[in-house]
Order: sequence, then C-alpha cells, then structure tokens
Amino acid sequence: MNNKELIVALAEELSITQKDVTAMLNAYVGELQQALTVEQPVAFLNAGSFEVKTREQRLSVNPKSKRRMLVPPKMVLNFVPTSTLKNKIKKQDSNE
Repeated sequence: MNNKELIVALAEELSITQKDVTAMLNAYVGELQQALTVEQPVAFLNAGSFEVKTREQRLSVNPKSKRRMLVPPKMVLNFVPTSTLKNKIKKQDSNE
C-alpha cells in the first residue's frame, strides 16, 4: 500500500475528505519524527513500537579488496511488532 492508497482508504473508512486525511497524516508523521529524533520510543496499540537504537562500531571486511575497515557507530530505527500482529500475520500466512 502506498501513501495515496492509504489516504483514499482512510478517507473512505472515516468518511472525511482526502485533504483532511493528508493533513492528519502529515501531522502524525511530524510528531513521529520529532519523538524519534530525541530517541523517544513510539508505541502503537496492537501494532508495535518504533525505537532508535545505537549500533556499536565494528570491523568489516570489503569482500573485493579483502581490506578491513572500522565502521563507526550509528543510530538505526527499529520496529518491534506486538505478539497480536505477529499472530495475525502467521494466521494469514498459514491460510494461503
């Protein structure tokens, strides 16, 4: 599902205009970005949670040149689904 499809589906579900849904989604994404920027986890009921984690520095080897290099630490976004969501996906997968 892309952004446009999501907007259309939500507009139909909520019986509001696509313009209003777009404004709500833009505000939602802005708040999500703001919270994650300050490394605050964001949880969604029955879906999961987003959190920012720090990956430690590590040694890596370039497979072509066999040269070793140090990869610096970095921040990564992590999503942890709830068990409810995991079970729904498993049920849907087993039905196919």
